[in-house]
Amino acid sequence: MGWQGSIIRCLFAALALGAPFALAQSPDKNAAVYLYEGGDRSQRLVERARQEGALVVYTSLATSESVPLTQAFEKKYGVKVQLWRSLSDQVVRRALNEAKARRHTVDVIETNGPELEALARERLTARFFSPHIADIPAWGVPAHRMWISDRVDFFVVAFNTAKVRREELPATYEGFLDPRWKGRIGLEATDQEWLAGLARHWGEKRTVDFFRGLVAMKPDVRKGHVLLSEMVSAGEVPVSLTNYASNADSMKRREKPIDWKPVEPVIGRPQAIGLAANAPHPNAALLFADFVLSPEGQQLFNSMGRFPSSRKVKSELVAFPYLMLDPVALIDEDEKWLKLWNELVTAK
Repeated sequence: MGWQGSIIRCLFAALALGAPFALAQSPDKNAAVYLYEGGDRSQRLVERARQEGALVVYTSLATSESVPLTQAFEKKYGVKVQLWRSLSDQVVRRALNEAKARRHTVDVIETNGPELEALARERLTARFFSPHIADIPAWGVPAHRMWISDRVDFFVVAFNTAKVRREELPATYEGFLDPRWKGRIGLEATDQEWLAGLARHWGEKRTVDFFRGLVAMKPDVRKGHVLLSEMVSAGEVPVSLTNYASNADSMKRREKPIDWKPVEPVIGRPQAIGLAANAPHPNAALLFADFVLSPEGQQLFNSMGRFPSSRKVKSELVAFPYLMLDPVALIDEDEKWLKLWNELVTAK
């Protein structure tokens, strides 16, 4: 799901009020692990991660992909992974609440780029080095390097194949303003970042005009991208305009009656991995990040229908132009886009 303005504002407000954040700065002991670049790095990292024996990962990646990913890591290195999966706003909330309570449980956080940017600004994540960062495009490597994009998601149009033919779908989003789509389309309730992407591509006036027309089409607004994909595959919502391509593709692989089309403009958003500044298992955390960002981990994403960030692994499904969102800019402009989204969509 999209990043939650209320969660992010809560985080900033807590800092302003002097809330007892555990992480004023990255602990030196973990920074020494995360930033080490010596020639014996690989061997030392594996040995020390095995000594730690375990790590804890919080993620919004669906269990159909996050479980095979962690199992592959466990098989390769013999390090046990405790996985906790929820929606992205719940991942942020849990990490934030534990930091405020000085409970240092999590080692790795893997979720949407904007959520990780919010956590990075409060130093809940730490700068780290991996030799595989060199394979990630510039849009996936912020200057502070407190998170790195490991995969990408695209906002695409998903449709129920029993109710809608691919050739019926328009080439651009504005085609859905045709009256024949009234009452047949769905939106995810927290997709203000999609609004931000359209405004960057079209300009604000054209985007606002589009949304006013779209709301007049009486879209079914639901919270949760997985839920929306399930509703499309069940035929309850014939067409979803803000579907994650990976969710639709995952269900399609399971022979559900769902498919997707990259309707222009396609908006992409980095998903990312961050290491907890106070991780109790820093070596295992860094080894896991290395694995996820490596060609092996990236190819595993690709094989499961997820879109890898690395330039070394190309997805055959990404054969269309797209505009990539900037998580840093999204957080900077959070209030603006959330306010506009609420005015145009959720207040209706």
